[in-house]
Order: sequence, then C-alpha cells, then structure tokens
Amino acid sequence: MSLSSPFIRRPVGTSLLTAAVTLAGALAYIYLPVSPLPQIDFPTISVSASLPGASPETMASAVATPLERQFGRIAGITEMSSTSYLGSTSITIQFDLSRNINAAARDVQAAINAAAGQLPTNLPSKPTYRLVNPADSAILIPALTSDVRPKPEVYDAANSILAQKVAQIDGVGQVFAGGGSPPAVRIEVNPTELNNWGLGLDDVRTFIGTATVNRPKGSIAQDAQSYFVGTTDQLLKAKDYRPLIIAYRNGAPVRLGDVSHITDSVEDVRAAGLYDGKPSVLLIIFRQPGANIIETVDRIRDAIPQLKTEIPAGIDIHVVVDRSSTIRASVKDVEMTMILSIGLVILVVFLFLRNGRATFIPSVAVPVSLIGTFGVMYLCGYSVDNLSLMGLTISTGFVVDDAIVVIENINRHLEAGMRPMQAALLGAREIGWLPYSSPFS
Repeated sequence: MSLSSPFIRRPVGTSLLTAAVTLAGALAYIYLPVSPLPQIDFPTISVSASLPGASPETMASAVATPLERQFGRIAGITEMSSTSYLGSTSITIQFDLSRNINAAARDVQAAINAAAGQLPTNLPSKPTYRLVNPADSAILIPALTSDVRPKPEVYDAANSILAQKVAQIDGVGQVFAGGGSPPAVRIEVNPTELNNWGLGLDDVRTFIGTATVNRPKGSIAQDAQSYFVGTTDQLLKAKDYRPLIIAYRNGAPVRLGDVSHITDSVEDVRAAGLYDGKPSVLLIIFRQPGANIIETVDRIRDAIPQLKTEIPAGIDIHVVVDRSSTIRASVKDVEMTMILSIGLVILVVFLFLRNGRATFIPSVAVPVSLIGTFGVMYLCGYSVDNLSLMGLTISTGFVVDDAIVVIENINRHLEAGMRPMQAALLGAREIGWLPYSSPFS
C-alpha cells in the first residue's frame, strides 16, 4: 500500500477531488490580495501634536520631551524617534512584532493622558495618534488643479469633501491632503505702529482671540413665544478683521487694519504642491492592510467622475502616482512566464515520450498543483506578489520533474508487458517515499 494507491484505485473520486482542488484554488485566487511584496505589518504608532507659532526647539523641549518620557515606560518598544517642525512635532513608536497593536494603542493613549499636565496649556488640541505601517506607501496620488479657483479653496475641497468620500471606498485606508494648507486669515502686525499707539503684540493676540468666537447667544422669551438668536461672531474673511477697533487713543479708534496687513491666505504658506507647473493639492491615498491594490485603485478611478461632480466646478483631478501600474506589469510578466514554462514542459514531455495519454498527465497535474496552491495561500493569509509568483514559477519545474519520473517508471513497466493497473501501482510505489511493499500482496 502506498500513498498514491487509493487515488489510482478510485479514478472517479480522484477526478472529483482534482476538480474540487482546482475550484477552491481558483476562488481563492480571486480573493487573494495583490501587492508588490509580501504584506508585513509592523506594530507602529505615530503620535502628532501641534502648537501654532512654536519653533522647532520649543516643540522638541516643551511637547516632544514630556511625551517621550511617558512613552518610554511602555513595554515592548523597540524604537522611538521624534521630529519637530515649526508648530508641530511627530513621534514614531515601533513595537516588538509579538506586541498586540491594539493593546499598544491603549498604552499610548494612557501615556498621552499622563503627559497632559506637563504639556503647554495653550495647545489647541490634545496630541493624537494613529496606527501606521512604515513598510507601506501610497497606492494612488491624484493632484487637484484649477485655473479659476484659489488654492485655499482647492485644498478645502480636497480635505473636506474628497478625502472623506475616498475614505469610504472599499479597500481604502487613510487619506491625507498635501501640498497645501487650510484657508486662513493672516494678520502681519507692524510692531512700529503698535509702539506708536502704546500697544503690544500680546494686546493684539488677546483681542483677536475674543473678536472671533462662536458662543451661544441665548433667546428672547415672551409669555407665549420664545425666539432663539442664531447669529455668529466668527470672522471668516480679511475684510471682516480690518475695521475691528483694538483700542482708543486720544478719543480716536485704533483699528486692526491701521497697525497690520491683513490678507486671505492659508495656515502654512510653506506647504506647496505643483503639477505640470501649476499649483496643486495632492490627495495621498493608502490602502487597508491586506486589501487588493489593483482592485482598490480601480474602484477609486471608477469613482473619480462622480467625485468631480461633488466639488466646486473648475477643479480638475489628475492622477500623478499610480503604484498599481508597475504591479500590474510585474504580475502579468510573471504570470506569462509561468504559463510559458508549463507549456514548454508539456511540449518536452510529448517530444520525448511520444504518447498523448502520458503527456496529458503532467498537463493536468501541473496546473492543478499551482491552482490548488492559491487555496493554501488564502488560508495562510499570503498575498499574490512577485516573490510568491516567482516561487510558483520555480516550483513548476519540481512538479513536472516528479511527474516525468513517475510516468517514465510506469511506462517502463508497460513496455515490459505489465497490465496498466499493475504498472501504475508498482511504478508509483517504487518512486514513493514510504517503505516498499508489493502492491499485489
């Protein structure tokens, strides 16, 4: 009795099992994620904090250092680095591969809460964190340009509308808007003029903070009716700031426009993006872990015409970076190589054996073996990438080599006058790895 004997004795069951393996592998191939390299998720968390106007030195000493002290007490950290910019800081924490990323995220949140008392009191918001994969990169980067719309409006459309709509597409993970900054009113104060009026920069800062607010206004009630006041005190344009009165000197009002230059601009004038020589805003799109890059990119491209109808007219969307193009080409090339190798091997078998029935065996065994491998890959959580396809291409030779050896041995027994069933059992048993025993005993 050998490992192959039950399959030789029951050809109908073997045929059904072969069909089942082929069908399972074909279905698994449809759902396998496609990527350039195997998916490796490093447990990494990125923490960011902002303090407008603070220098990089201030951000490093007053914001990054207290956070790093608290993060340093978390177990399982293998690497921690921080980078401070003008008005912002970013801390990247990488954990051991055995560390659960969700438990690590809870520890990071607890450390942020513990460091709250040591952070500056004028932080506009608490530090935030997000889960990232440093081995992953953007799969698609569209650029938004316009000849009639100002860049702040283009950025606002990308960040407020497109980023949210694209994030809802199946397979899309994180979406960021880059190459620009949100709209803002920039007030450039003249210190000399302030000094002439006996005012300081802090007086202007305090006044601006109280001039634009959005507070409840209450209501006006009578015996039978009540009216709610629905106005707002927020100032959104530069023209609304210029007539504001900062103080009175010698009975005359000192207006904000008299001591400063006020313009409609953006929060960060040093953030810029260009596409084909035109100012542009980039939409940086990442995929979800394990998602199929090709299918995700196709869904985004199919949704672009609908997305253009939801943003202001005059804004064009151009695809700048598409990682799926190289992946499509490489995967297609490897697939063609695999098909050619299978065809050449079957041709060689036919030329040497000159037997159509003997050639039919490797022509079935090789594709079934390769297609069935996709089912195992799906169960193991693997992806279709250059490395896995290269391994399958190499394994084609091993599968065919084993098939040729078995067929040649069976053919030898047939030429010696043995019946086909006996030749198949004995030939397969002689090549097998189990201890030899006569198949006819």
